[in-house]
Amino acid sequence: MPRKIIIDTDPGQDDAVAILLALASPDEIEVLGITAVAGNVPLALTQKNARMVCELAGRPDIRVFAGCDRPLAGALVTAEHVHGKTGLDGPALPDPTMPLQDAHAVAFLIETLRAAPEGEVSLCPLGPLTNIATALREAPEIAPKIREIVLMGGAYFEVGNITPTAEFNIFVDPEAASIVFASGVPLTVMPLDVTHNALVTKPRNDAFRAVGTAAGEAVAAMTDFFERYDREKYGSEGAPLHDPCVTAYLIRPGLFRGRHINVEIETEGRFTRGMTVADWWGVSGRAPNATFMGDIDADAFFTLLTDRLGRL
Repeated sequence: MPRKIIIDTDPGQDDAVAILLALASPDEIEVLGITAVAGNVPLALTQKNARMVCELAGRPDIRVFAGCDRPLAGALVTAEHVHGKTGLDGPALPDPTMPLQDAHAVAFLIETLRAAPEGEVSLCPLGPLTNIATALREAPEIAPKIREIVLMGGAYFEVGNITPTAEFNIFVDPEAASIVFASGVPLTVMPLDVTHNALVTKPRNDAFRAVGTAAGEAVAAMTDFFERYDREKYGSEGAPLHDPCVTAYLIRPGLFRGRHINVEIETEGRFTRGMTVADWWGVSGRAPNATFMGDIDADAFFTLLTDRLGRL
């Protein structure tokens, strides 16, 4: 049976690719809905972008819900300097015609999990954890219902990408991340340590274009735009595809290697706010609360992604 998931997202080019991979994989994944959160760009754009991506995949039937428009504490930090003013700069995608659902994303999360059998639904956050944390705070009884939370966020060896010590998704709302990591829900984390090894090189981007679908062409245009920032910042040979690692894990978990460790979220540090304090070496004595991935089979990952983009 396909794994039932809810994607929580702030598209973002790499979020878009993660959504496309999920929608191209119906044998493995059933998307119950998509919840949008403010992050890479404000909420008005992330909910719109999520609907645009569903229509690009030929799936206007997917329900999209708008959620929290700011973090639990402090002002919203966005990343137009990376993703462009729309969040999906690169391809020329039409405005969506599919409707935005009336219900708030948090209400959808709570109602869906309350109604589902225990351990049936997985949550897949690709952006700040505000929606997920708000749902857990408003309805703590849903925590045992969640099969697993598979998220993109954090770092250990790679340290940070928005500050010297923090990865963007966690930094935008560390209070929310702290709630999620302390929830007791099984967590699988795709940090920068993994995603910085999933680079869209020119041959890999050429392969996206060569599949001959609108989705393949759009993804190639997205990464053409996206990579300019990472090439300048890191001197890398392409852009890391962060969020599709979450979807790929659901399809082929064997592509990833990691450790079950303790991960705490720094919310108060003067220089380290938003840091994922990952006890990779097991020195803290704190109980493990997350499977923290450390490596990826990048060639197999891109083979999977290219194949699935060709199915849309």
